Amino acid sequence: MEQQLLSAVFQPIGFLASGEILGYEALIRGPAGSTLESPQALFQQAQLEDCAVSLERFASRVCIRAFAQAQLPGKLFLNFSAMAIREIVRCEDDVRNFLEDVQFAPERIVIELTEQTSPEPLDSLETSLRVMREAGAQFALDDYGKGNTNVSLWIALQPDYVKIDRSIVDGVAKSAFRLQVLRHMQGLANAGHSSLIAEGLETVEDLMVCRDLGIAYAQGYVLGRPALKPSGRLEEPALAAISVNSIAVFPEVVKLAPRAFSASKILIGAPSVSPATRNNDVLNILTRHPNLHAVAIVKAGRPVGLINRRTFVDAYALPYYRELFGKKSCLEFANTSPMVVEKSATMEELAQLLSCEDQRYLSDGLVIVEQGQYVGLATGEDLVRAVTEVRVEAARYANPLTFLPGNMPIDAHIRRLVESGVPFYACYCDLNSFKPFNDQYGYWKGDEMLKLAAAILSEACDPLKDFIGHVGGDDFLVLFQSEDWESRIRTAMKRFNERAVRLYAPADIEAGGIQSEDRHGNQRFYGFVTIAVGVVPVGPDTNLDSAAIATLAAAAKREAKRSGDSYYVCRNDQHRCVRPEQGAISERWPTQRGQEVGALIRASLPSR
Repeated sequence: MEQQLLSAVFQPIGFLASGEILGYEALIRGPAGSTLESPQALFQQAQLEDCAVSLERFASRVCIRAFAQAQLPGKLFLNFSAMAIREIVRCEDDVRNFLEDVQFAPERIVIELTEQTSPEPLDSLETSLRVMREAGAQFALDDYGKGNTNVSLWIALQPDYVKIDRSIVDGVAKSAFRLQVLRHMQGLANAGHSSLIAEGLETVEDLMVCRDLGIAYAQGYVLGRPALKPSGRLEEPALAAISVNSIAVFPEVVKLAPRAFSASKILIGAPSVSPATRNNDVLNILTRHPNLHAVAIVKAGRPVGLINRRTFVDAYALPYYRELFGKKSCLEFANTSPMVVEKSATMEELAQLLSCEDQRYLSDGLVIVEQGQYVGLATGEDLVRAVTEVRVEAARYANPLTFLPGNMPIDAHIRRLVESGVPFYACYCDLNSFKPFNDQYGYWKGDEMLKLAAAILSEACDPLKDFIGHVGGDDFLVLFQSEDWESRIRTAMKRFNERAVRLYAPADIEAGGIQSEDRHGNQRFYGFVTIAVGVVPVGPDTNLDSAAIATLAAAAKREAKRSGDSYYVCRNDQHRCVRPEQGAISERWPTQRGQEVGALIRASLPSR
């Protein structure tokens, strides 16, 4: 400080709706090439020498003077600790004189509260901020989501800007959880009349997601790096992304069963017995507990067997059973290798039990343990019911076979497209002759065919612009924003039709198809599985909702299956569909909402 060796660099903060510059954050630098060049090193040394607040004040003056001399536009964001903010207010006259000397208006200053010191006590900090605001400055919370910055601080200080820490923003284009966090924060900002600034943006993909979430401002390398003399405009990739006439494809929120469910949900508290317990005593327990489906045999806290109620009671009904076995150990007729699961077992782990060779658990039930110690039982019925319910619910969000977004995310993305007013093309894709193939080769081979279709259609999509979902069974939906959408889907159709043949047996390939029963039970010949695509172009001024678009797409798909090349485009012109290769108009497809059987958005469970 004494040798005037500190300098300032400035990083732009851009407006995500227009690409204009809101202002710049000032960042202090030490002597180039020295151990104190970085701000972290500077402030660590200042802490050791007990002059951190002095460094903050000195650095702010260096930044203000350099910003004024560079004649940069917009606001200047300055970093201050809570302690420094209080100190500055105590020297209010000195600060005012400095700003007048460099001819810099306090209205252009935004004070950023950093984490260098604790904000407590909040009363004195609120008072200091009120003085600064009365002078014209604004206030921002820095690095929100990290350390001391929390909702309580947000409520207490009512900032004009909240800068979201990069740990939340970085990778949001690929993280459904980060997306939900930002949505939540945007809601808080709207309620608190604050503007969000997404910090640490480094990719165009993350920038577009933040833009489409409605986050007002952003800062990061993709918009511009810190510089002594910034250019005065954002970087070209950022400007191009901001101005593009398409919406980002959000990472879809999938309800993951392992985190939503555990074996504890189906746990039943039930008495247990020791191996020495007699069969007559087990009968007494079952008599006292008429709803108990089984009794666990426990030794030293660990289960060693399970007695099925029905099997046990049926045996006791036999002649002389009580006399022969009543006083013998209950292990005599117990299942000594019961199905044992941890209380914390996830739904995925429980679901794997359904494919076990030993199916006795369906009647005996499960023994639930916690770190190996017996805690209770669960019925096979409850297990099957729980797995089914979670699978049905999960299938609404993501298809369990292809892992593509399911019907809820599909519906949400269509609504976003319509509300944003961007043109798009809804391509409903269906596999021709899939059922005969599935019947002939079995579900495992059928699944391979579906996964092949999912992979090829996914490859046809630009991940920044195009959305693919799995409606269910052999039905897929692609929502294209790409301008070259038709060549993309045509190429995908050709690739799938060529590769699908490889899943057939050599003899069937040579024959050109397979013999299989139709829906009436008659044998007939079916050619190779191919893909049919019905297309609905949706303009920016559409008055259709997602259900109507789904109905039109399903109708276009049916017409595509009837056409010679399995391709059909439905034009929404007074509810009429036009076949592009013929130019003929068909009046057969009125867009009556909700009347399409198996409508795209209504389906909740894949079936075939």
